[in-house]
Amino acid sequence: MSQPLLEVAAVGAEYGEVPIQADKPALFEVAGLAAGYGEVPILADINLQIFAGEIVTLVGSNGAGKTTLLRAVSRLIKARGTLSFDGVDLIDMAPEQVFNLGVVQVPEGRELFYGMTVEDNLRMGAYRRKDKANIAASFERVYALLPKLKERRKQISGSMSGGEQQMCAIGRALMANPKLLVIDEMSLGLAPVIVDQLLDILTEIRKQDIPILLVEQDVFSAFSIADRGYVMETGRIVTQGTVAELQRNPDVQNAYLGVDAH
Repeated sequence: MSQPLLEVAAVGAEYGEVPIQADKPALFEVAGLAAGYGEVPILADINLQIFAGEIVTLVGSNGAGKTTLLRAVSRLIKARGTLSFDGVDLIDMAPEQVFNLGVVQVPEGRELFYGMTVEDNLRMGAYRRKDKANIAASFERVYALLPKLKERRKQISGSMSGGEQQMCAIGRALMANPKLLVIDEMSLGLAPVIVDQLLDILTEIRKQDIPILLVEQDVFSAFSIADRGYVMETGRIVTQGTVAELQRNPDVQNAYLGVDAH
């Protein structure tokens, strides 16, 4: 799915453009958010929404503040402003409380337990679940979605390829029964053909009524499956809209899509 601009528009029409109903509240909302590290401000006045059934992408160059925003969402760093999920205020919560609500992240770099088997890594995704009787069914759902993991379930995760490790990280997150899946730099270091496979997997996850926030530097890949997008630069959201709108935006074309629109 990593493809030229004109082809991306066709894919977006197939997968994306979920209509937003104004009478329904956002599932996830960030408003006026500011955060940083110590006395160093990184984020300022961040506003972002995700509605049920959407894949939303947050794109921007390295250093734009994307991962800092995810740390604020997970409550790993302090933040000011509005941060809510399914009507619940997250701003004063601990990271494990946010996780328990169903906001589950696949971190940049995957962060697997590389000395453990694939199956044990997946099991770690379910370690906070209280419905232990349903974990076996979750394994089957993950293995149905990611059959390669079933083949490799007894293999040490650190011995797998980068793409397989990324699948394992996604599977581990799914074992937590997420209500919102947040994925940070999924394509990092992976060949385009592997990225395409992973993008197909994300569209299948969305079909299971799990909305996704996909944070990416690879704009072509992100736009190929997303409904809407936000563009971040130097700690601020500078542009937002549907994927079709962003593809037509001259600034986005010039900066991220390799099109000289000026």
